[in-house]
Amino acid sequence: MAQRIFQIVLGLIGGAIGLSIGFLVRSLEITRSFMSTTGYSWHVFLAVIALIFALATFLIAPWLIRVMLQMIRFFESRLQRTPIQDLIGGAFGIIVGLVIANLLGASLARIPVVGPYVPVVASLLFGYLGLIAGLKEKDDTNVLFSLFKTGKTKSEGGRGNYKILDTNVIIDGRISDICRSGFLEGTLIVPRIVLEELQHIADSSDLLRRNKGRRGLDILNKMRKEQGVRIDVRDFERPENSEVDAMLLKIAKRLDAPVVTNDYNLNKVAELENVKVLNINDLANAVKPLYLPGEEIGSVDVIRDGKEVGQGIAYLEDGTMIVIENGKRYVGQNIAVVVTSVLQTSAGRMIFAKPKIVAKDASSHPRRYHEVKVIG
Repeated sequence: MAQRIFQIVLGLIGGAIGLSIGFLVRSLEITRSFMSTTGYSWHVFLAVIALIFALATFLIAPWLIRVMLQMIRFFESRLQRTPIQDLIGGAFGIIVGLVIANLLGASLARIPVVGPYVPVVASLLFGYLGLIAGLKEKDDTNVLFSLFKTGKTKSEGGRGNYKILDTNVIIDGRISDICRSGFLEGTLIVPRIVLEELQHIADSSDLLRRNKGRRGLDILNKMRKEQGVRIDVRDFERPENSEVDAMLLKIAKRLDAPVVTNDYNLNKVAELENVKVLNINDLANAVKPLYLPGEEIGSVDVIRDGKEVGQGIAYLEDGTMIVIENGKRYVGQNIAVVVTSVLQTSAGRMIFAKPKIVAKDASSHPRRYHEVKVIG
């Protein structure tokens, strides 16, 4: 019904256009001579022209409506994928460009011949230049607008709202448990380049990589559907031959948002570029039991020897590695150890210890020194 109404309205608009063209044609000298020679009435001529245009517009109205709907959907999808920073920067640039064009066009409009066309050309030119400049300098534009925000709005924007996920942290899977526990809130942004990398991994011929990629996609779907986490998949302009990590850092700078990752190398590069990183390995290490030098760990299983001579390797339940001095002799046994030092990095925590038995023996049997006489 609505389509039929639009079709009728477009037909009436076409008839009005035909009537206007008829009046324009009527003013021509050749048309006047033709009408006076043939004796046709002007009213009949105008009615025929208007009817032809109305009928033509009515017939092509379905096609016009379909084209307009496709254009609306296209621009709507582009607007949804375009970051708000780009929209604000582009709009601000166009406004500034049109203001400059208006001022310039008003002063040049009195030039003979070309004067009336100068405002139109200036509006198109400066509007386009303003759009390009606004998109390129959108970060400075956002800073300008942020000066007018209240404290509450500022705390809700930028770093407080958006978190950017990288491929490794999605495949890892712990991000789902972190979101479920409430330690990570706001909108999680998954750039399209990350989603494409996940799909590429899921389509790999290698079984292990394929399973990892599919698990990452399943985790995203589970977080969105079952846990109700706000996940926003966005398209960002991607330069040719650009790596995923470099793109993530550029996006983080553009949105002023931290990157959630467990990649040690990406963490280090982000620190060099002053990009905030939320490393889930740091979170995991923060909630692990804290052991101090001299503290006893009651029971560990020595499973293998270490890299250095005489070392033994054990693990806690949370995966923390324990390097046991002189622990090679206890491989396959369950022993108690005493912590000597703890090494903490973004890649994990490593505990250095020695067997408690050795510590007791050393304390119960002090060293004895014998006097030696030297002749000479």
